Amino acid sequence: MKAGCILWLAWLMVGTGCGYHTAGHSVQLPENVKTIAVPAFVNESTTYRIEQLLTSSVVREFITRTHYRILNSSSDDADATLRGTVLSTSASPLTYNSSTGQAASVLVVVSLKVSLTDRNGKVLYQNPSYLFREQYEVSQDLASFFEEDSPAFRRLSQDFARTLVSNILEGF
Repeated sequence: MKAGCILWLAWLMVGTGCGYHTAGHSVQLPENVKTIAVPAFVNESTTYRIEQLLTSSVVREFITRTHYRILNSSSDDADATLRGTVLSTSASPLTYNSSTGQAASVLVVVSLKVSLTDRNGKVLYQNPSYLFREQYEVSQDLASFFEEDSPAFRRLSQDFARTLVSNILEGF
């Protein structure tokens, strides 16, 4: 009798599976979505061209990770349109050099909102409060000074794009 119970339990565990799935394989968008338009994000911040950097990172991420056809502007040919708005950006000193009193590292923060709608205006995905942070070190040597905020914004935009595309594909 014990052997029968053990055998039945083993079959039950093997037959039911664990319920997990591989990331990126559980697409939550409707099957009729084949083309996604990603027009340039709107920039409501004071950071020059941050919207271009974020838009291009999102387009690149969709192209490399999905099978969708991506358009760089709004179009009637698109089955869905992804719109984004950069709400704000900020850069704040994070640490200071104890001998000079100058900033040693800076934290940049970008706030965004995005929405993905189908051609009929139905919201397929939206997040009104994305918040991304990236830290960078400030060069203390004036002879080899290199402004590090542009690479920090680039890293932040890539992180945002990965997160956004994952969220859309996984339905979070």
